Amino acid sequence: MYLGTVVGTVVSTTKNEGLIGTKLLLVKQLNEKLEVVGSTHVVVDSVGSGVGETVIVATGSSARKIFSSDSPIDCAIVGIVDSIEVNN
Repeated sequence: MYLGTVVGTVVSTTKNEGLIGTKLLLVKQLNEKLEVVGSTHVVVDSVGSGVGETVIVATGSSARKIFSSDSPIDCAIVGIVDSIEVNN
């Protein structure tokens, strides 16, 4: 899992039937200081998040299981972050 920030939406009227009814968002990966560190991913939203929110993203088979085991899903938003506390 990783932290990310939602930076946009993806509209796809024609897609795999396992993705019908899902919301697709663009998410940039963040570090613990909420700085962009990774690339941008197309992510399936499972919690109703929106642009500008900090989110928790699950990847791989964990993301796929949120919807169904046969959906072509690599990344899914599984939580909206309220706050982060880092102890150094």
